[in-house]
Amino acid sequence: MSTDNGVSDGVSGARTAPAAEDVAVAPPEVSVGAGGSAGAGGAGGSIATTGSGAPPGSVASAASGASTAARLQALFEGHRLTPTQRRIAHCMVRRAADAPFLSSVELAELAGVSQPSVTRFAVALGFDGYPALRKHLRDVAPAEPEADEGSYNEYQQAVQSEIDNLRHLAALLADPAPVVRAGRLLADSRPLLVLGLRAASAQARGFTYFARKVHPDVRLLDEGGTMLADRVDAARRAGATALLCFALPRHPREVVEGLEYAQEAGLTVVAVADSAFAPIARHTDLLLPAAVGTGLAFDTACAPMLLGRVLLEAMCDALPEAQARLEEFDAKAAERALFVE
Repeated sequence: MSTDNGVSDGVSGARTAPAAEDVAVAPPEVSVGAGGSAGAGGAGGSIATTGSGAPPGSVASAASGASTAARLQALFEGHRLTPTQRRIAHCMVRRAADAPFLSSVELAELAGVSQPSVTRFAVALGFDGYPALRKHLRDVAPAEPEADEGSYNEYQQAVQSEIDNLRHLAALLADPAPVVRAGRLLADSRPLLVLGLRAASAQARGFTYFARKVHPDVRLLDEGGTMLADRVDAARRAGATALLCFALPRHPREVVEGLEYAQEAGLTVVAVADSAFAPIARHTDLLLPAAVGTGLAFDTACAPMLLGRVLLEAMCDALPEAQARLEEFDAKAAERALFVE
């Protein structure tokens, strides 16, 4: 069983109610990488991507050479998926290395859904059934690793996995438009809310620490429950227009509920999440995916952390006073001898 700190076991949690399987959800705008467009959750409810409209046997070119998780995500994007099907997709991305070898029963158990739901998921992707989907995943799986790569120990393999995640992030950033848009949304919000609970709290705190050096009013949301709603209400009354959320596995229920409340309050939600199919996706307006590593007992989050710094840069670019604020801070830091170097 996975802990709230991101221990990997691939089990997504409680079963989805059968009634939800037939309700399609329009996804948020999602950044999809080189050559892809950021698809709005509008007509048709599909996520636009390089692979949109391609036959089920093709994978977006932006994912070539990237990790298996990136290949899976590219395959799933561009399809109208129900909440249950998005749950299955998220589980497969999280268990990318095992996905081509799981039976439909095993996948159903890991995702917390029924076996027929897995079959319907494969059909929704354009395959005849789950065996055809699994065969496709095996056919496009990366070639066997070189001999020297096969000799890596578990710690080196974890590092290599994160390198793959960073390469995929670099491909995604080949189209800077979604990040530029996010930067403007964050810069224009006074105050700006930053949410991150449990495993994502470090990313939220790191972003907030640096953002406060250039943005006049940044408020960290580091507790859930009714207090979270109270602080959203207070920020909205003060003029807030946007909320940035860092969301990492395992995804706390109170984050999902908090984002739903924030949207109902009129805030635009920008999110950094481990995949476009994360449980928070339906409650975001602009989702930027950055995969986590799952090779160790606790997940590693190099890509989400780096994407947070990229968003900081984009926000600085959209803040005319950012450079002056940084220079003012440096002058005061030198005057107070804050740093030893």
